[in-house]
Formats: sequence, structure tokens, C-alpha cells
Amino acid sequence: MNRPGLRARVEAARAGREQEGLLRRARTCDVLGGGRRVVGGRILTDFCGNDYLGLAGHRDLVAALTRAASAEGVGTGAAHLVSGHRGEHAALEHELAEWTGRQRALLFSTGVMANLGTLQALLGTAVHGRERALCVQDRLNHASLIDGASLADAELARYPHADADAAARQLDARPTRPALLATDGVFSMDGDVAPLARLATVCAERDALFYVDDAHGLGVLGPRGAGSVAAAGLGARDVPVLMGTLGKAVGCAGAFIAGDADLIEAVAQFARAYIYTTAMPAALAAATRAALRLVREDVDGRRERLRANVARFRAGAAQLGLGLMPSDTAIQPLVFGATTAAVDAARQLEQDGFLVVAIRPPTVPRGSARLRVTLSAAHTPDRIDALLDALGRLSARRQAAAV
Repeated sequence: MNRPGLRARVEAARAGREQEGLLRRARTCDVLGGGRRVVGGRILTDFCGNDYLGLAGHRDLVAALTRAASAEGVGTGAAHLVSGHRGEHAALEHELAEWTGRQRALLFSTGVMANLGTLQALLGTAVHGRERALCVQDRLNHASLIDGASLADAELARYPHADADAAARQLDARPTRPALLATDGVFSMDGDVAPLARLATVCAERDALFYVDDAHGLGVLGPRGAGSVAAAGLGARDVPVLMGTLGKAVGCAGAFIAGDADLIEAVAQFARAYIYTTAMPAALAAATRAALRLVREDVDGRRERLRANVARFRAGAAQLGLGLMPSDTAIQPLVFGATTAAVDAARQLEQDGFLVVAIRPPTVPRGSARLRVTLSAAHTPDRIDALLDALGRLSARRQAAAV
């Protein structure tokens, strides 16, 4: 038998990615206070992480985790539906449901698992029988949303970014299919917010289930930080399925799905990524509950500090003539286009003391490689100004080279 070698194909694909300058490697980033990281022996200010409120190292979270770990141990040793569901998990799910204005929440170990598992449960043939479901998605949705539809063997139809009319046309073209429309709330690579109110109307008029992944809106937008859906004035009837992550603005790890009790029970029964994985440590759930109190009450004004930092950065960038994408969120992309240009810019910023990773295809479309600058409440004005100075020097050098 002359079967093609699978290993050879995989190695060729890896070599091709390296040749295009698209190979990604993990780097060890040790944590210091104030948004600083030690990378390769150098202290850098992190302007590419997602700890938007600067809560990851907060003393209340550390104390809650330590207390719970002393009482509960570290690992839970079983899946939620076996013997791994602890009181801290149940309390956290209750608090997440209350915070987001929904009847019930269900914990997942990661946001990727939440999207994969929930879409597989809602769209899969085990639920809908023989007829394939339709999943309509924004072209710039997170990869896990796209993969979730594929895992469920749904028909995937993608509409141009933030184009609610195009989403409506996708649904109208298949009026007899059971359908779900999924979108990011805040788009992770562009930083803009989806037209949620318009999309909710599209779904209501066409009896399609509306699913919002609010990984980058939760904690920073809306009343009590309840996210982009709350900021848009929408509730549980408008957005029946809400996904949120706990490892970004909340400063911990994990994710959840929230909705009405019957729908969330169906997810618990059919989502393989929930059923067949060990529950997150109870100590982590305890730390997350402490984080939720800080996020919701925001007594020290972290959301306002973040908004001020975003405004400061955008104003400074405008003065320098930097072409930022239109975004009022913590995510502030600066598009270079060519992969080599973005990589060179990231390398130069690192020499200047800043960690800003170059984002390249396939994470973003070809020809749109960028620096994804992210702001945090932990950033001080002087570090933001220093980053702007470094970006200004970088822009001046690029302009001089182009003459």
C-alpha cells in the first residue's frame, strides 16, 4: 500500500507556516506588579494581555483561592455530573446567573470549551434529528464559534462583519431550517462592538436563537460590568444564550453559559465538552466569586480608570497620526498589513520596553497583520504616554524609510 504519509503532510504545513513568517511560539512571561512582565530577563510593560481591570493578582482573589484550597484541596477529581460539583461551583453559577439577569448559568473550564460544547449541544443532530441546523455567524467571530458549528455538523453561513442586513438575508434564504445566529459581543481582534440590538431584532423576527460570546465585554461594559448585551439595553428575552469568560476582565479562569433554566439544562445534557471533563478547582471558583464582587461593586473605579486610559491612548494616537481602528473598548488595533512589518514593529517595541505581540494570519485575515494594543486599569498614565512615544518613533522611522 502506497498511503501518503500523514506526518510528512503535517511537517510540510508547519514548514510552510514558518517560511511565511507565521510560526507562533510561547514565551515565558513571569509576572511583576503594575502590568509588568519579565521576558527573556528583561522587564516589559504588558500591553497585549486581557486582564482589563487588573484583577488577576488582587489580594482578595489570592486570599479566597488560598482559603478554599486549604479546605478543599486542589483538584476536584471528577466531572461536574459525577462527583466534582462543589458548593463553590453552585454558588458561582448562581451569582453569574443573577449578574447577567438569567435563570441559570453553567460553568465550563475554558471559553473555547464553552463555545464548542454549547454549539454542539444546541445545533447537533442529537437534538434536532435528521435535519441539519443552520448556524449564521459574523465573519470575524472567534475561531471557537466557527469550530463549534463544524463540530455540530451544522450548515455554517457567514455574513460580512457587523452587517445585520446580510445576516437577515442568510436566515431568509433557509426559512425552514432550525437556526442559531452567533456573534462576538466585542470582537477580539478589532475591538468594535457588534450591532447587538439590530441582530436581536433579526433573530426575533425570524425565530432564530441568538447567541452572544461576550468574552471581551463582560466586566468592562454595561451596568455593573454585565457586558455588551447589558450595555445595549438587551435582556434574556433578546439574547437567550450568553457566553462569558472568567479569565479576562474577571481575572481568573474558566467560562460559563447563561440562559433560561430549560435551555441550560439541555446544554448540560448534550454538551460533551461539559460532560466529559473534570470540573475546575473549587478554589478557583471561590476566587472567581471574590472577583465578581469587585467587578460588580467597582468601589475603586477600575472601569472608569480603564475608560480614561483608553481615551488617553486614543487621543495621543490621534495627535501622532497613528491609524487606529475605530474602537472604544480596551482593544486598540494598529494595522500594518504585511506580516513582516507587524513583527518588526513588535520587536522594536520590545527593545523599548513594551510587550505588544504581533497578530498575524490566520488569527486575522491576510493583509491585516497588526499590533493589538490592549489597555488595562492597571496601566499608569506615564506608561501609556511612554508607549505612545515609542509608537511615534516607530511611525517616524517607517515614514522615513518609505521616502
